[in-house]
Amino acid sequence: MHTLDFFVLGSGSSGNCSLLRLHDNWVMIDAGFSMKQTKERMRTHHVQLHEVRDVLVTHFDCDHFNPVWCRSFLQRGVRVHVHECHVERAKRAGLDGSCIVPFKNTFQLHGVDIEVIHFSHDALGTVGFIFDTGSLRFGFATDLGRVPQRLLDCFVNLDGIAFESNYDPGMQELSNRPESLKSRIMDGDGHLSNEQSLSAICHIASESTLQHIILLHLSRQCNSPQIIRDLYIDNLPHLYEHVTLTQQDRCSPLFSMEKLLVSTT
Repeated sequence: MHTLDFFVLGSGSSGNCSLLRLHDNWVMIDAGFSMKQTKERMRTHHVQLHEVRDVLVTHFDCDHFNPVWCRSFLQRGVRVHVHECHVERAKRAGLDGSCIVPFKNTFQLHGVDIEVIHFSHDALGTVGFIFDTGSLRFGFATDLGRVPQRLLDCFVNLDGIAFESNYDPGMQELSNRPESLKSRIMDGDGHLSNEQSLSAICHIASESTLQHIILLHLSRQCNSPQIIRDLYIDNLPHLYEHVTLTQQDRCSPLFSMEKLLVSTT
């Protein structure tokens, strides 16, 4: 049996960090919390910081990369994998160049093929990943301004997905946020609404066998877990039991994706 394990330490505007196990190697996706918080939350699933030797950064907004990590990564020889268009931003954040491992479209880590998709988000954009072990495929995408066709073309045959579902449009419009912030979030270069996320998941699910649907980056001010649950019950009831809503202030369950090996003898 092949397995792929994943959990979210927390996801939202105050910090984002997830852990994915690739062939017994824990890899961190984003590092948006303090070291203390990260260590405490990792212990929920009995993972220790010294087990993490690689970090993938989707982009360098402060909720996805906390500069407090820079010295620790340098001292411990941690490899920080960043898109080539983010290298200068990574250095400005304080990362030493010796830690930075640039990527572009595809790369390999711990024997796993990783495909990269670039998304619209603010000035430099952000990146999502497809992790392919050869028997299991897992997609990760957050902070999307919109859902590009390339995502729908590539996010196929997935066994699990972690995907943004940031805001409810009605709550966003009625909020007391500045109009400039509302516009930034909703103009196609910010975040995905629940409906946009659901539409993408619906398409992806039709091309996949999803064991887990893990929803990321829910706005605490402009979203409601019940709204999302109702959307899935009304539109994807057969997948509702596979949906998990992550939270900002606590670690998620451990998600294991499995593929049984079929004997040919």
